[in-house]
Amino acid sequence: MALRTHTIGTQGLSASVEGLGTFGLTAMYGTPDDAEAVATIHRALDLGVTMFDTADMYGAGSAERLLGRALAGRRAEAIVATKVGGLTLDADGRIVGPANGRPEYVRAAVERCLDRLGVDHIDLLYLHRVDPDVPVEETFGALGRLVTEGTVRYLGISEAGPESIRRAHRTAPLSAVQTEYSLFTRDVETNGVLAATRELALGFVAYSPLGRGFLSGTIRTLADVPEGDFRRTWPRLTDGNLDRNLALVDRIRAVAERAGVSAAQLALAWVLGQDMTAIPGTKRRGYLDDNVAAAAIELTPALRAEIDAAAPVGAAVGARYTPAAMAAIEE
Repeated sequence: MALRTHTIGTQGLSASVEGLGTFGLTAMYGTPDDAEAVATIHRALDLGVTMFDTADMYGAGSAERLLGRALAGRRAEAIVATKVGGLTLDADGRIVGPANGRPEYVRAAVERCLDRLGVDHIDLLYLHRVDPDVPVEETFGALGRLVTEGTVRYLGISEAGPESIRRAHRTAPLSAVQTEYSLFTRDVETNGVLAATRELALGFVAYSPLGRGFLSGTIRTLADVPEGDFRRTWPRLTDGNLDRNLALVDRIRAVAERAGVSAAQLALAWVLGQDMTAIPGTKRRGYLDDNVAAAAIELTPALRAEIDAAAPVGAAVGARYTPAAMAAIEE
């Protein structure tokens, strides 16, 4: 069965309900394997995945470059989404400052994205983080001009609070809001973000829908996390939180076993069943096939209730980022 598509927002954007995140393709999650990563992107296209999500800061631009190479010759099959402004980067992708929403900076950053991706336009461009020193209207005024010029087709915002979402949307119509969301992280249900997206008829794009891989059940100790993997400093696996969070994973896995699916597939089906886009990241074809299969799983009301009982809002223990990274996220 082909992976279904749906509309995202009201500006005309349409994409597969499940996309592919590229955060770990070239960095962050252990040793990269460029050949397998490219093969995974090609396999995703073959399975009907059209949404490919990246950012200028992923691997100092290497994720965008790899995605661009992989999509060469198949660009028309893909919705390319990238992000700028999460950190201030120099022309070589080195971090030289915090979040940056200055109009001149985001315009220059988009030009560098286009060059790394090897494309003449970006389908969906997000402001990666809101710059507290720049009114969001100034940033989205500049991004709206890029839409008018044709460099960008649709706009989004990532990890923004409800008021910033509304202000950005009033300035230049948004199509999508991207925020972490999973059975492991349900903050948007209580902080007003999900309510704002529904109020404004925006698409919601859930990143890390598998809890950074933790919901798959493959991580039982820190020894299961490769050297160099950023999750080794993740508060939910450290600070004495691992065992308590494993109990949550085990409850989800028990529900999945009774349903006859994997824990990862159950977690993805739960996100997809809420009329939103999920962008699980993987650099291996085997995991990709399992993830895409989750889109065909239909959850009964009884099973949903069982899942909610196993993983209620606030069940995970520990912050979802380190203190420094959390400081850049609007509440």
